Amino acid sequence: MKHLVIYAHPNYSSLNGQLKNSLIDNLLDQREEVELRDLYQLNFNPVLSLNDAEGQRIGKVENDVEKEQEFIRWADCITFIHPIWWTGLPAIMKGYIDRVFSYGFAYQYQQGVQQGLLAGKHTVIINTHGKSKAEYAETGMEKALSLTSDKGIYVYCGLEIKKHLFFDNADRATAESIEKWKTEIKETFDNRKVDNFEVNNLQKIDN
Repeated sequence: MKHLVIYAHPNYSSLNGQLKNSLIDNLLDQREEVELRDLYQLNFNPVLSLNDAEGQRIGKVENDVEKEQEFIRWADCITFIHPIWWTGLPAIMKGYIDRVFSYGFAYQYQQGVQQGLLAGKHTVIINTHGKSKAEYAETGMEKALSLTSDKGIYVYCGLEIKKHLFFDNADRATAESIEKWKTEIKETFDNRKVDNFEVNNLQKIDN
């Protein structure tokens, strides 16, 4: 299987970085094909410009966007790894979505009906956050994230979500917790029976 990992965190040694490295090592051990797009390392421009907006209307994108779209076309499974900041995606990841998931590439409208164009591809989302799962459940934040991120972006574009992992209390994660999370990620990708994948509502996060 062809795996594309889209990663956003400025600190290479962060918890997110550890989870990303562990995932890639596991996939390579399984002899899977892997491509990593480290948005900070790439210095990806997240700003949707006027040229971007006008170009999307006629199916024309900038060269840096076209390159990222080629990686997405290539992939069977796309994994997003990033922290939850201010109850959402880091700016660089949101900008990636704004520019790369463009009209005519990721979605379109036919006779007024929206269509996701990335159908047939799977996605796994791995997030970290500082608050506890209980706090997110109490405030309704877990449902909000599912609506705005899972349904509002990934499902909207036709991606099939196989699992969404949330790792909580991440800013004070213990070594034991981190190893448990790495194992959970490994088991997610070790499972060859696609039908057994499932979306897990908020299980944890870091910064």
